[in-house]
Amino acid sequence: MTNAAREAATDARPVDYIGIDMAKARFEWGVHGARSTQGASNDATGFEALLADLHDRRVGLIVIEATGGLEHALASLLLQLGLPVAVVNPRAAREFARSMGHLAKTDAIDALALAHYAHTLAHKANQAGVRLHPVPEHLEALQVMVLRRKQLMDMRTAELNRRGGAMRVLRKSIDAVIKTLNEQIAALDKDIGAHLEEHFKDLDQRFERIEGIGPTTCASVIAFMPELGQISSARAAKLAGLAPLNNDSGNSRGKRSIWGGRKVVRCALYMATLSAVRFNPVIKTFYQRLLAAGKPKKAAMTACSHKLLRILNAMARSGKPWNAELHGVTA
Repeated sequence: MTNAAREAATDARPVDYIGIDMAKARFEWGVHGARSTQGASNDATGFEALLADLHDRRVGLIVIEATGGLEHALASLLLQLGLPVAVVNPRAAREFARSMGHLAKTDAIDALALAHYAHTLAHKANQAGVRLHPVPEHLEALQVMVLRRKQLMDMRTAELNRRGGAMRVLRKSIDAVIKTLNEQIAALDKDIGAHLEEHFKDLDQRFERIEGIGPTTCASVIAFMPELGQISSARAAKLAGLAPLNNDSGNSRGKRSIWGGRKVVRCALYMATLSAVRFNPVIKTFYQRLLAAGKPKKAAMTACSHKLLRILNAMARSGKPWNAELHGVTA
């Protein structure tokens, strides 16, 4: 068979859309339009079984439900092999499944629902943000360090809460755990700082000159908003979950609210905003103007986080340092 004939035969194959439901020990995958699914162990052996099934398929899109990081190894492998992959929010996937009549929930049902979701996403007119793109190794390393730091912080908070109501006989044990966690957090902060210095020095230094932005916020934003400087501010706000969403019907105008997006970025910006509304001349003035106009404090804080993100996006795009006058306030 000639090369042209092979290409024609390849083009003649139907396009398959794959849904993968991940669990700790196993994963289940299904093909849109099929009635049955297949399963395998969530390890190298299982990955080989999936790849063997995909080998002769013309894959349009593979949708994997985000499952607390359990999907990471498989998604990375599929991307390395050049396959189109989308990692989707579990809530969005479940709402889609219900809208399609998948009211019951099993691994097999979820896999087929995700395959249907893959077909729908692949046919969206606007493909922005649908497919996952390979992450450079140095960026991936920063992401895992930032997430690990959050895990340690959550564990420390849990231990501090336990200590408050613990009997004296338990406090020695709890204090020992807290001490270990403090040491681990301090060591990780040092590693994150060194990594930023090596790979993101210019951007990190410019961001940290903004009053209210500290090392933790810088690391979180750089790690989980690598698109900054390459996208519009409106797109950045949507990715971070800081864009107010309409809730209108007919002549009724509902209350706008934020939803979804990258929680790590949104939380980091909120913590930065708590400081910025006190010490940053731009954000402080903006915040006070919103309150004077009758905005609730929570809505004003969200708007300030949104503005802070817009400033970061503009600085990443222009390469210019922080300048209060540039953003409308004379310091």
